[in-house]
Amino acid sequence: MLTIDDQLLEYITSYSSPEDPLLSELYRETHSKVLYPRMVSGHMQGRLLEFISRMIQPAAILEVGTYTGYSAICLAKGMKPDGKLHTIEINDELQPVIDKYIRRAGLKDNIVLHFGDAGNIIPTLKIRFDLVFIDADKQHYLDYYQLVFEKVKPGGYIVADNVLWGGKVISRSQDKETRGIVAFNEFVKNDNRVEKLILPVRDGLMLIRKK
Repeated sequence: MLTIDDQLLEYITSYSSPEDPLLSELYRETHSKVLYPRMVSGHMQGRLLEFISRMIQPAAILEVGTYTGYSAICLAKGMKPDGKLHTIEINDELQPVIDKYIRRAGLKDNIVLHFGDAGNIIPTLKIRFDLVFIDADKQHYLDYYQLVFEKVKPGGYIVADNVLWGGKVISRSQDKETRGIVAFNEFVKNDNRVEKLILPVRDGLMLIRKK
């Protein structure tokens, strides 16, 4: 498999649509002011999420794991004009930065923020979703998948981030986060209700289509 070094990544980004200046600012602020900045999606993955959303043109999106809002903004850009994206974040200390950039992106009427445990919030959402993006606590990926599955319309999509988990998914020694990702991957692999494909983008994106 091709290894993407810094020089090749620079080539890839130079031949891709440029990063939205607002998202670039959000990316920089995340890295300068927020813990664990590697969790932010960034230009290449953000563009892919936006492409996926634009191709599907969803009316309703669910995001499990907001962090600072980069991926939520990317996904919301591809929705139908009156679409709604519900996004769940456990850390309410991130609300000021999330609110600021959602407002500046002109998406405050399209993005609904929920703060708390996704395992408790998802069952309360009486909505049928066209697209779900899972990027939260790795130990509970399978729980999130099972909670959202019946809320996804037939023909709808689930996208899961970090499914390669730095290559640890094929390691003999696995921590609890890795075991959570592996359990999720194995379940989806054997789930005949869906079609699935892992893309080696950043830390691995699994595309899942509900039949």
